[in-house]
Amino acid sequence: MTEFLGVSRGERSGKFELDIRAQVICHGNSKARYSGLEFVAGLAAGSIRRPPMADMLPFTLLPPEAGKVELQATPEARFCNLMNTVHGGWIMTMLDTAMALAAQTTLAPGEACPSHETTAKFVRPILGDSGVVHVIGRVVSRGRTVITLEGRIEDTEGRLHAHGTSTCLIVPGRP
Repeated sequence: MTEFLGVSRGERSGKFELDIRAQVICHGNSKARYSGLEFVAGLAAGSIRRPPMADMLPFTLLPPEAGKVELQATPEARFCNLMNTVHGGWIMTMLDTAMALAAQTTLAPGEACPSHETTAKFVRPILGDSGVVHVIGRVVSRGRTVITLEGRIEDTEGRLHAHGTSTCLIVPGRP
């Protein structure tokens, strides 16, 4: 059995088999037994299964720190537009992912942090054959109800290609 946010998946059937932990997901408390940092570290280590969307946009999540994560990604031709530059949607999704994971690292068990808003600025194009890029998400401020974040996409030489900001709302766990 592998686990995705507390939902077990049977290896034989390939279908999600909802167990009692799945009820927790429906009530907004899917990671009640993990701190946010433990949860993101589990994703990075592979002990917690990544969400299915991560298969669509392949990246490597490096071991996180409290308030900071780094993804390594290699843009693929399938993400390019007609000008052979990586589509802005891919760039924004990678920034959003890194910033959301950074926010997650600050949470107590049971808390959630849905994105409230995310913005991105494109500084220089990422070409289809650019190679590995580093996507960094960092917490700027964590208050009682809002987490403010910044994100960057840099090439291997440290040149900035895009940056963004985000805010996430802190939702306490339900008893």
